[in-house]
Amino acid sequence: MTTNKKPIRIAIVDDHKMLLGALTTWIHTAASDITMVAAVPTWPELLTHPEFPVDVVLLDLDLKDTIPVSLKISTLKTAKVPTVVMSTYSDPAVVREALAAGARGYLVKSEDASMIVEAIRAAHAGESFISSELDSALTASEIGGSPRLSAQERRVMALYASGEPVKKVALALSISEETAKSYLKRVREKYRVAGYEVGTKVALRKRAIQDGIILGVE
Repeated sequence: MTTNKKPIRIAIVDDHKMLLGALTTWIHTAASDITMVAAVPTWPELLTHPEFPVDVVLLDLDLKDTIPVSLKISTLKTAKVPTVVMSTYSDPAVVREALAAGARGYLVKSEDASMIVEAIRAAHAGESFISSELDSALTASEIGGSPRLSAQERRVMALYASGEPVKKVALALSISEETAKSYLKRVREKYRVAGYEVGTKVALRKRAIQDGIILGVE
């Protein structure tokens, strides 16, 4: 008996070409009900791709552009395309930011690849997907008082707290030095409101380590 059920058409947006190739190959062999129809490194290439709109988009949170992830997710939502966000970050605040913007799922790139298939199927069915590990992290963080930072604020904080001067932070993120300073000012203000003083670079680094934004030894 044959089935006429159409495969789930997906697109991946990630600026790491090696990851794009690996995911394309892996999904092709791992799930007969999922078809990769687009694998592009930039956001504009997704929107102009001849196969768009697709059934589900896997979207890298950390694309090197200036478009807020919330805008990307809302754009896809308007097009009736569910989004599964992928990132190297597992910080609860970042997860909540993506979900609040309308993402159907959130995947950490270090998780088992089989979860990608689960997340795609869930998103296509109109359900949310969070791995048990991330779900535990979200639950545990309810007690904490760390401020909610945007993805770009986290990137600026991570680079600066790791020892980079503001000028190099700006260069690495393709933003102006004044914009980088503005992000740092907002980060410090958010921590101040949350009850943490991070006026010095040493204090900011200590907080970044405690909140899992950078790795290090306190």
